[in-house]
Amino acid sequence: MPGALVCAGCDGLLHRLTGPACARCGAPTAWPVARCSECGRRRLAFDSARAAVAYQGPARALVRAWKERGVRHVAALAADVVCDTIPWPAADIITYIPGDGDRSVRRGHEPPRALAEALGERWDLPVACLLARTRRVARQSELSRDERRRNVRGAFRASAGAVRGRIVLVDDVYTTGATVAAAAAALRAAGAAHVIVVTFARTVR
Repeated sequence: MPGALVCAGCDGLLHRLTGPACARCGAPTAWPVARCSECGRRRLAFDSARAAVAYQGPARALVRAWKERGVRHVAALAADVVCDTIPWPAADIITYIPGDGDRSVRRGHEPPRALAEALGERWDLPVACLLARTRRVARQSELSRDERRRNVRGAFRASAGAVRGRIVLVDDVYTTGATVAAAAAALRAAGAAHVIVVTFARTVR
């Protein structure tokens, strides 16, 4: 239960994204739309993206503890919140954004992988590592939106012959969508029929 890591008050402050949203990128909207101003002019390799909570307040603190301070139990909490908020996806397999070399070594764990494995248990779906990084990239948090897209363009490759069907692609936070879009492009190029992005949190503009 969320109370194991988050007090009842803070759990109540997690802003769950349950209202109208863009059908493509999952951005909150005043009413349901097929494409929103945030993603309407972009070519996106994923079919849809959904996040459980807004990346603000307690959610931001949780993600910081999870990613930077190694509080690994956040993965189970995040998976519970995702399952409570996002409908069970029609998919064949779950994969995740792979760790980025030295940063993953320093952290000693990979939050996207941990979240994917927890979701696999809850959704009764297999989890596989289908992606690898082709090169090191600069920290996305230090870059502008356009710089983020350029930074990760071509930064992933998918396992030849292992990609097929409908794939859930998991990451911890959706900020601009640049990372998951680049990873989804690699999955589609390798044969994925559909890519559904699922994250614990997302930036809301």
